[in-house]
Amino acid sequence: MKDFIKKEVARLKRKHKTNNPFDIAEGEKIIVIREPLGSIHGYYNKYARQKFIHVNSDLDEINQYITCGHELGHARLHPNANTPCFRANTFYSIRKLERQANRFDAELLIDERLIDEFCLYHYSLEQLAAFYNVPIELVQIKFNPL
Repeated sequence: MKDFIKKEVARLKRKHKTNNPFDIAEGEKIIVIREPLGSIHGYYNKYARQKFIHVNSDLDEINQYITCGHELGHARLHPNANTPCFRANTFYSIRKLERQANRFDAELLIDERLIDEFCLYHYSLEQLAAFYNVPIELVQIKFNPL
C-alpha cells in the first residue's frame, strides 16, 4: 500500500502541477467546504457520487492545509468508506484507514527533493518539520522505513 500511495501522490502532483491539496481537490472535482467543526479538524464524505472534504475553518491556515491533505487521502484511497460501517466490522480497522490517509498527507506535503541531501540526513526531525512547516508526526511518517 505504501508504494501505491507514493505512486498515487506522484500522479496527482504531475497531473495538477502542484502539491497544494486545495488545488488538487478542485482539479479532481472534490468540493471543499470550510466550516466551523468544533474540535474536529475535518472529515471526508461522499453523497450522491459527489465527494466532499470538510475542513474546520477555525484552524489556522497551515492546519487547514494539512487537514485538507489528509482528507484528500481519504477521498483518493477510500472513496466509498463508510466509517460507521467499518466500526461495526472488526475485520477492518479504522486506524488502518487513518494511517493510510496520514501516509498520503506526508507524501503530498513533504518533498525531500526540496532540501539538500546532507540536511535531509543530518537534520533532526524537529528541524525537518520546521523546514517543511508540518507537524513532526508527518515527518516521522514520511521517513519511516516501514
